[in-house]
Formats: sequence, C-alpha cells, structure tokens
Amino acid sequence: MEKDLIKLKHNSNKRLPQVMGILNVTPDSFFLRSRKQTEREIAERCLQISAEGADIVDVGAYSSRPNATFVSAEEEWERLFFGLQILFRELPDARVSVDTFRADIVRRCVEQFGQLIINDISGGQIDEKMVDTVAELQMPYILTHSRGTPQTMMQNTDYDDLWTEILNYFAEKIEILESKGVKNITIDPGFGFSKTTAQNYTILAELERLNVFSYPILVGFSRKTMIREILQTPPEEALNGTTALNMFALTKGAAILRVHDVKEAVETVKFYNTICHVC
Repeated sequence: MEKDLIKLKHNSNKRLPQVMGILNVTPDSFFLRSRKQTEREIAERCLQISAEGADIVDVGAYSSRPNATFVSAEEEWERLFFGLQILFRELPDARVSVDTFRADIVRRCVEQFGQLIINDISGGQIDEKMVDTVAELQMPYILTHSRGTPQTMMQNTDYDDLWTEILNYFAEKIEILESKGVKNITIDPGFGFSKTTAQNYTILAELERLNVFSYPILVGFSRKTMIREILQTPPEEALNGTTALNMFALTKGAAILRVHDVKEAVETVKFYNTICHVC
C-alpha cells in the first residue's frame, strides 16, 4: 500500500499544519549548520528531524539559494542517492520529499526508493519534462512560484502587478497539472525566489489569497534574507524571526512549514492549534 504522503485538501483527516524538516546534502547551503556531507552527519540529522517531530523530511542536493553554484545532474543524483540511502536506513517509514527541478532525477529517485513527494522550486519551468514525469509516476507535487534558475532568479524581480501575476501563475500551472491527472498538489509562493524582501512581505501579508485554489500552502522562509534584512543578522541568529513569521503564516492559512529548526516549528504549531481550539 502506498504511503500517504501529502493529503490533498485542507479538510483532510491528516493533522494540519505540518512541519517539513530540511536535510541539505549540499556543501553550499546558505545556512552553514544545515550542510550535511558525511554518513554520520546525515544519519544524525535524519534522527534529529524525526525526534523533534517533523511530518516530512525534505532532501536537497542542489542548493536553491540565489546565485547558487551550478550542479550537474550526475552530481546531484550522487548526493541524493547517498543521502536517501542513509535516510531510509535510519527512518524506513519516513515521508520524504526530494527538492529537485530535474525530471530525470525524479525518475531515478522513484525507481530506487519508491513514491516520494517532489518539491520543484521551478514549477516545471526549468525542465519541460517535469510535469509529464510527475503525472506519469503519479507523484505528490509541490508547485512553487519562481522565475529563472537559482543563478538568475534575483534578476527577475520586476512585476507589473505582483499578486495578479502570482495568482495567474498558479491558476495556469494547476490547470495543466490537473489536466494531466496530477491530483496531489501543494502550492508554495516561493519566498526568496525571484522576489525582493518587500515583495516577500507583500505576499505574506495576504497569504490567505492563495486559499482560492483549495490546495495546501507550503511556506519556506527559514532563516532567509527576508528575515535577516529586517533584523540585520546572519542566518545563525535568524531563528526568532523565523518563528515569528511561521506563526503569522499559520494564521494566514499555511499548511506546511518548511524549516531548518524542527523543534521550534513543531512548538509553534502546537501553540497555533491550541489557540484555534480555544477559539
């Protein structure tokens, strides 16, 4: 029986909101302490993510930060294969997402490890085969709003009307995905991807507008520039800002928090659920 990876709608029986813990098997993530390279480091991080209560483990082998170093498909696969082997050895029943924009990587991951969640920061724009591959394999798909590649995204921050363009983007992409039979979709507004700090906060302030699509909303601004610019602090000191924004996002309809700091995010969800229950 297939693992129940992401429920489709907000009215599902699966507890929402959920927490997605980040496992970076890259040497160049913007947050130094999140970089896990050795077998021991990866195993310890997997166990930490699980022990702290994450619902999903998100594995990335190609840093999606702006201006990230290009990584070949073969190198990305070697990193992912190494990390996923260790992850499933330590956590055989884990719900796992793979952070990739390459269709061939998706196919290889599924062939080796079975059904996974596909977390595509490009929304199928970098690899034209991605949508058809996800549809063929019937993979749960995280659809992110962004422009360009990790190397060029911050050159693409000009919008005539930010919200109109984002809503149109999701409407068009979701229509294509649904027409091809993809039913398990999560949407991510792409904080930090092809957006200035001001634009990120414009989206966050009215995040509930994305509820029009009736799919779960994922937010990922853990320790990112949009926090560091406000606080004038490095990534290592951006946890408090992350927690504050996570709570705000929950009040605006966020269903999944993608974070480096699982314990703090799980505690935030507990407080949010407690407040909602009282109300």
